[in-house]
Amino acid sequence: MPLSLSPNPIQPQRLLRLLQRMIDIYSPSGKEEELLAYLYTYFKKRHLPVRRQMLEDGRYNLIVAPADVDIELALIGHVDTVPAHDLEEMGFSRDNDIISGLGAADMKGGCAAIIEACLCLWEAGSGNNWPVALILVVGEEENGDGALRLLEDHHFPWAIIAEPTGLSPCLAHYGYIEMQLTTRGKRRHASLAKGRINPVESLLKTLLALIHHMDARRPEAVYNIRDLLTSQSGFAVPEWCHAWIDLHLPPHTPTGAMCSELEEVATASLTGRSLKPVEVRFHTIQDGYDLPGKGAVVETLQRVYDQRGLPWQPAAFPSHSDANLLWAHGVKPILLGPGSLAKAHVPEESIDVEEILAAAEIYRQLIFEMFSS
Repeated sequence: MPLSLSPNPIQPQRLLRLLQRMIDIYSPSGKEEELLAYLYTYFKKRHLPVRRQMLEDGRYNLIVAPADVDIELALIGHVDTVPAHDLEEMGFSRDNDIISGLGAADMKGGCAAIIEACLCLWEAGSGNNWPVALILVVGEEENGDGALRLLEDHHFPWAIIAEPTGLSPCLAHYGYIEMQLTTRGKRRHASLAKGRINPVESLLKTLLALIHHMDARRPEAVYNIRDLLTSQSGFAVPEWCHAWIDLHLPPHTPTGAMCSELEEVATASLTGRSLKPVEVRFHTIQDGYDLPGKGAVVETLQRVYDQRGLPWQPAAFPSHSDANLLWAHGVKPILLGPGSLAKAHVPEESIDVEEILAAAEIYRQLIFEMFSS
C-alpha cells in the first residue's frame, strides 16, 4: 500500500514566490524565452534533471524527468500567455487571497502548482526513479507548436494538464474548429456602392445564416466570431472581407461532418444578384474525447479526492487546449488545475491562492499514491 503523506508537504511561500516571478515575466506566445531561461535556472539550482527540447525557431520546451525511465504520467503546463491588454498593468498583484496578473489563471498558477508538487517529491528523494515527467511547453495559445514538438520525441500513456478547471477533473474535452470565411468583390468609389456587390454585406449575410443555423440546430455548441477584417479601402467599396470563427463542440460531435455542414450553410447563404460564392477554409480541426472513468490514474485521482473530502464531479473542458493534440497522438489527458476560464484572457485575470495550494497538494498526492507502493 502507498505510504501516507506528511501533513504539509507543499511549501506555500516558495510556490507563491515562484508564481509572482512567473507572472512578472512577460511571456506571450512566441516570446517565452525569458521565462523559460528563469525556470531552467530554477530547476538547475535545485538539482532537478531538466533539459531543453528545441523547436525550429530557437524556442524550446522544458522537460524534467529521470534519465532512462519510461514515463507513465506527465504533468504538463504551458508557459505562454495571450498578449497583454496593458503592459503597465499586466504584472503580479495580491489582494488578500486573490492573485492578479496576466497568466495568473491561464495558466501560470497551474504551472507553479505542478512545479512545486514535483519539486517536493524530488527534494524528498522520491522522484528520482519514478516514471513521472514535469513538462512545460510553449505556444499553446497560438498553434500548439510546443506540444507537437513534444510528441515528436516522447510518448506516455497519461497526462495531467494544469488548465484552469476550478479543480474539477475534466475527463472529457470539447472538439474545436477554426473557420475562415472570405467574400470578394470589386473596388469602386463609395458613392457607387448601391446595387453592387459589397464583400462586407455579403459576409454579414453569411455570418447571420451561420448564427441562425447554430442557434437552431446546434444549441449545445459554442461559436465565437473572433475577427472581422476588410481591405480597408477608405472611401470605397473594399475588394474583400475576412472573418474568423471559433467553434467549440461537445465531445462526441463528429468534426468532419460538422465541417461539411458549416460549409453547406455558408455556401447557400449567398444566392442571386450574381453574388460571388463565399470561400470557406478550416485552419484547425481537433476532435473532442471522453475518457472512461477507469484506469490507474483516474481511479487513483478519485481516491485522492475522496481522501481530501473533495467532490468527485468529472466534467468536460469546454475550450480547446494541448489536450486535443495529445489525444490525437494516443495520450489520455486529464485536465485539472486551479483557476477558471471566466478569469482567463481578460484584463482583470485572477486566481485564488487556496486553489493553487490545493492543486499542488492534489498533484503531489496523486503521484505519491501511484508510484510509492
